[in-house]
Amino acid sequence: MPNAPSNVAPRRIPAALITRAGHLASRYGLVIVIAWIGAGKYVKMESHALIMESPLMNWLYDFFSQDALADTLGTLEIVTAALIAIRPFSPRISAVGSAIAIVLFLGTLSFLFTTPGVITEFAGPLPVLSGKPGQFLLKDLVLISVSLWTLGESLEAARTKQEM
Repeated sequence: MPNAPSNVAPRRIPAALITRAGHLASRYGLVIVIAWIGAGKYVKMESHALIMESPLMNWLYDFFSQDALADTLGTLEIVTAALIAIRPFSPRISAVGSAIAIVLFLGTLSFLFTTPGVITEFAGPLPVLSGKPGQFLLKDLVLISVSLWTLGESLEAARTKQEM
């Protein structure tokens, strides 16, 4: 294969295109993850033990059975995913979905501090997280960060749309 002439610059993908692809992948990756987690609540309630150990949330079982809470959380998560997904049609409603996602992920992140066995030992000052549930819960740090971004982006789009 012959080399390109030295006076021809290689084609580069514009940074703006990569950024746009990252935005779409972040938003709709978040949508898929939230919807998938929500659908999983109908199959099994993996968060039952986490909720039971949480002083912030165990009171929910005073009002809901295990299955009812799983169905309620699953439905809330699927609705949240749908709200985030409709950003092209309604940035304002999408912002509501992002705000709900933030609250959901804050709740899940709280389990890092309330669930026994999450921190198995210390490596100097750094806590070592258990494989399950510790590392499972840590992923919510990224999910809440993406939710914060989708909230801000949707609010900005809603404001811009209103100014037009």
